[in-house]
Amino acid sequence: MLNLFNKLVGDSNEKALKAIHPLVDAINDLEPQFEKFSDGDLKAVTVALRLRYTDGESLDELLPEAFAAVREASRRTIGMR
Repeated sequence: MLNLFNKLVGDSNEKALKAIHPLVDAINDLEPQFEKFSDGDLKAVTVALRLRYTDGESLDELLPEAFAAVREASRRTIGMR
């Protein structure tokens, strides 16, 4: 019965995943670029993101680059993506 209900209405987890899928794709698309950055370049990206935020750019617009930078920094420091 629950399966039928989920088929008709949709699973809330699937809806949430579907909603964030474009964001995940955008972050993943940035990965090759961020892997090529030196440590100094990665720090410069962080500074640039802060400046863009203070200049009025929304966090939603900055999120893919910010997450890609954090993910690359994590990969370099603790070896986890």
